[in-house]
Amino acid sequence: MSENYKIYTKLHQSKFYLILLCFLLFLTLINSQEAGERFTIAQVQYGGGGDWYGDPSAINNWLRLLRERTEIETADDRVILKLTDHTLYQYPMLYIVGHGNIRLTENEVSALKQYLTNGGFLFVNDDYGLDKSFRREMGRVFPEQKLQPIPNAHPIYHCFYDLPGLPKIHEHDAEPAQGFGLFHDGRMVVFYAYSADIGDGLEDPRTHPEDTPEVRELAAKMAVNLAVYVLTH
Repeated sequence: MSENYKIYTKLHQSKFYLILLCFLLFLTLINSQEAGERFTIAQVQYGGGGDWYGDPSAINNWLRLLRERTEIETADDRVILKLTDHTLYQYPMLYIVGHGNIRLTENEVSALKQYLTNGGFLFVNDDYGLDKSFRREMGRVFPEQKLQPIPNAHPIYHCFYDLPGLPKIHEHDAEPAQGFGLFHDGRMVVFYAYSADIGDGLEDPRTHPEDTPEVRELAAKMAVNLAVYVLTH
């Protein structure tokens, strides 16, 4: 048996065990949900002039996908909040989207860091034009680290659906889709989808008729993976 074949076999065995572990964690989640608990996602209203209100139908469609494809009990509608709202900790997952500038206040920077380091998770969808200001603001939240590329073997791409990596939904500048993350005590607390636009792929079909059913399905699978990853980590 060649050395290359041995390496190839070990890689596939590792991938199998990763998928199995994620599946078992998912079953544990389903079994532990109490009656009446319903998962929802909160969309963040931020300052700076950017269109924080983008992708208005994305979260509701995302929640519906979770109900249809998993046994996760979800709310029907998104929640909109500011990072300083007293209800922040009711939501295990936050969503930020936009094309323009993000500017957080000092209180919002502090609130977001406390939320993330105490179990919360933030998914950021670059709707094209968000990158520069988002990286700047994350540098204020976590000045000791930078966004790290997330390898295609990471569990976030394999915890429910087995994806080869972050799907490419919209062309933008024709750059490849890239996933980036920030970590606290070994746990991913921020996932940033750059040049992918998962949110647009989740919107109502009439909003983006250029998105084929195949592309929309890739966005749906990534969205399900994100939620399952958050709830099992």
